Amino acid sequence: MCASGRPITLLLCCLFISATSSPVSVYTPAPPLPLQISPPSPSARILPSPPSSPLSVSEVGCPLTLTPSSLVVRFGDPVTANCSLSRAGFIGVGWVVSLAAPEFTMDCFLVWRVERMTEWSMKPVCYAMSDEGGQCQRNLPLTVYKPPENVSISFVNHTGPMSEGQQFTLQCEVQKVAPVGNLRVTFYRGQTALGHTQSSINTDEKPVSEVFTLNITSTKEDDGVQFWCEAKLELGADGPQPPPVVGSEKLTAAVLFGPQLMCPTKLRVREGESLSCETRGNPPPSVTWFRDGEVVALPTNSSREHAGNYTVTAKSLLGQTRFTVEVEVLPGKGTTNSYNGHFLLAVLLIWTINWS
Repeated sequence: MCASGRPITLLLCCLFISATSSPVSVYTPAPPLPLQISPPSPSARILPSPPSSPLSVSEVGCPLTLTPSSLVVRFGDPVTANCSLSRAGFIGVGWVVSLAAPEFTMDCFLVWRVERMTEWSMKPVCYAMSDEGGQCQRNLPLTVYKPPENVSISFVNHTGPMSEGQQFTLQCEVQKVAPVGNLRVTFYRGQTALGHTQSSINTDEKPVSEVFTLNITSTKEDDGVQFWCEAKLELGADGPQPPPVVGSEKLTAAVLFGPQLMCPTKLRVREGESLSCETRGNPPPSVTWFRDGEVVALPTNSSREHAGNYTVTAKSLLGQTRFTVEVEVLPGKGTTNSYNGHFLLAVLLIWTINWS
């Protein structure tokens, strides 16, 4: 018992508790004792009406300590919290909770224990009754969470290839997550984050599904790029570390764009190498090389005679482009490589003789 040590007060308390069949006289100045207080129904979730001059919850002198001071628990997991008195002058402690509420005790502590958390919205409160007629209480902040069941990504009202320069909307759907107010959704282009978004109006504590969107303007660089989204429950320092994260599948984008030629104005190749320029486009363009106004096939084994000016055209359903390039054929690698090989062999031979 966490009493003040006054024998007369304790004796009166015990006698008063044992006489539960006798109602309290309206002229009795003594405050009601804990055994006479019925915890509220689970739907009410409030403490019994306090005496006329209760101790304020915000007072530093309220001698209640909660361990832990706040709780973040996954739905279906066990929960344990202890409420203890740190000084005398109080009769005992109790819990006001809607799940597995323990009975009021005249000990200095009381543990609330739940084998499986099955409620989404709960406001646990621990209270203590003073032997001077007042009471104080501590609220236990409790967050019940559930990671998303599934996260998916799609384009809104669009299927198939996109056109370059058009605006599209990416949609990330997060299913059955709680609390949605702690959810942070990030859109990705490859491994680059495009933007973050959170639910600003939904404060549901039970699992809900919600859709998040992001507008993008397609470019030719997006062709073949994978878009995806990630849903993260940010539950603070008391939550699981690292935070629960669920990612979507990857959506490969197809962007239609006209042909492009990636050639320098002066193309240098060595003898024996093939002659080519990089082309891009979706759909892939057809490429034609001209020399002196005539169509030519590109050599796979260049020689000095292939040097000169060429015109390259790339054509597709989305347009065509033309480019002029000067080809310079440099001496082949064979002479240089042979010389270098003989030079290294000579150096190795001299080094061997000197160390023999």
